[in-house]
Amino acid sequence: MSTRRARARLGVLLGPPMVWLGVAYLGSLAALFVTALWTQNGFTGEIERVWTLDSFKTLFTVDVYRTIALRTVGVALLVTVIDAVVAFPIAMYMSKVAGPGLRRFLLVAVLMPLWASYLVKAYAWRGMFSEGGLVSSAFEAVGLKSPGYGLTATVVTLAYLWLPYMILPIYAGLERLPNSLLEASADLGGRTLQTLRRIVLPTIVPAMVAGSIFTFSLTLGDYIAVRIVGGTNQLLGNVVYDNVGAANNLPFAAAVATIPVVVMVVYLAAVRRTGAMESL
Repeated sequence: MSTRRARARLGVLLGPPMVWLGVAYLGSLAALFVTALWTQNGFTGEIERVWTLDSFKTLFTVDVYRTIALRTVGVALLVTVIDAVVAFPIAMYMSKVAGPGLRRFLLVAVLMPLWASYLVKAYAWRGMFSEGGLVSSAFEAVGLKSPGYGLTATVVTLAYLWLPYMILPIYAGLERLPNSLLEASADLGGRTLQTLRRIVLPTIVPAMVAGSIFTFSLTLGDYIAVRIVGGTNQLLGNVVYDNVGAANNLPFAAAVATIPVVVMVVYLAAVRRTGAMESL
């Protein structure tokens, strides 16, 4: 009887979230894929619920859309690499060097940017990249031309926005690394770089991959930061936005939106073997 009651309580607790996942989340994805198979009447602009692959044919045959897709994946990879390189020393210092008080302060400092609005942070970077801004002035001070608005500003802004999502998983992975391993490596004559390469990095690879899932996926679907600091450069999110808004071509927008979904499914399948899912 107690077992039945426990199962009933578990069902009551997990029932609503599972219904939400199945109906709202998976249902919306199914609606997305179905809409991508419809078409838009070229004269009336109305959506015709006729099964066709015209949207996907346009997506893969028009050069500009292939370029945008490759640019989006490239930007997502570059943002992920930048965040990993920046996040590792920060997380290493927080977990293995800083004292308890300083560690708590640094954790709050890492989380603090998440308390600010996404738009506020994006427009702050727009101000810094504008003429007379902090970034522009720094480049001019050393005799270099400011990057201004464009792909460079987009990468820098997105890397800043998603950096906490890389720091926290790496920090959690380093926290699970016993200090005794580092001490044993030092006792055996291992140098700092050898210890990092042979002990630390192999241990935190799953945590780093877990952080990359956030940075990579968030960059793939972003369009607001690109519109604010990207200038004329477009990513897939902007194509979806333009076709939902001005063009009102929902089937083609849905077809474009399937690309990040497919890319993330392939990426998750590739990293599943690294144990990154357990580090989330």
